[in-house]
Amino acid sequence: MAVNRAAPSAPAGPPELTPDLFQPAPVAAGEAEAIVRPSLTFWQDAWIRFRANRLAMVGLVLLIFMALGSLLGPVVSYHVQGHTFDYQDYANINKPPSAQFWFGTDQIGRDLFTRVWMGGRISLFIGIVAALLELVIGVLYGGIAGYLGGRVDEIMMRIVDVLYGIPYLLLVILLLVVMNPGLPTIILAMGLTGWVGMARLVRGQILQLREMEFVLAARVLGVPTMSLILRHLVPNVMGPILVSLTLTVPGAIFGEAFLSFIGLGVPPPRASWGTLINEAYTVMRIWPWQFAFPALALSITMFAFNAVGDGLRDALDPRLRAR
Repeated sequence: MAVNRAAPSAPAGPPELTPDLFQPAPVAAGEAEAIVRPSLTFWQDAWIRFRANRLAMVGLVLLIFMALGSLLGPVVSYHVQGHTFDYQDYANINKPPSAQFWFGTDQIGRDLFTRVWMGGRISLFIGIVAALLELVIGVLYGGIAGYLGGRVDEIMMRIVDVLYGIPYLLLVILLLVVMNPGLPTIILAMGLTGWVGMARLVRGQILQLREMEFVLAARVLGVPTMSLILRHLVPNVMGPILVSLTLTVPGAIFGEAFLSFIGLGVPPPRASWGTLINEAYTVMRIWPWQFAFPALALSITMFAFNAVGDGLRDALDPRLRAR
């Protein structure tokens, strides 16, 4: 039996053109050229993108909290409970956290709340000073090498390569063994070699910028070399510099904590987070609070700096600038 099949329908043609098809939207006179998006500078736009990064904002809040705790914690403890970081109360040895001792006490009766925040002062101070030394030395050294180029660049960067090849902690340990361990010695030891990474970063950025038009114009106008580097070139590489600094501070804090852990840190009775961890790790199974609080403070600070550094890296990337 034959089956009748319906013929396929022809495809629909284009819509019929009418006089009102594709008519432009009505725009009042003068509105076509109006700027509806607010004018933002690079740093304003970077701050907007930074605020949109929730993890970076959490890191920033944690950094502010740790900084305020380090500044005000020992003061509050002294005025509220009368505790100082070096007072030894042998009647209250190894006490757990309580209303009298908020973080408990250590093996010789010292208040851990005061010592943890006092240790935060020392650790943050070492990290910030090490970052500032890296900023000053690294930016100047790398900027001069990248701008001058040629034989000067070759000699300066070979020096950097030699220093970069020496293990950082090994050099610091050798200096601390030769010199007396202490806060100035730790900062000096970190400052001697900590700037090489910044110098290489700045030199690479300067090599990209030195042939641009604004640099050539400054040369024609007779701008001095140091003024050209500091006023024209360095501000254009502040984004990578700031990101590197936020990652340098936790590295310096962790380096100091490691040195204190092996006994080459801040001498007693002062203590950093590394010193407190070193004193408590052998008894952390018996009195865990002596280890937990300084380790938690160090971990929070490391996380916060890394989160802020990642947020700055994304916010200062000109390729991600909002359109």
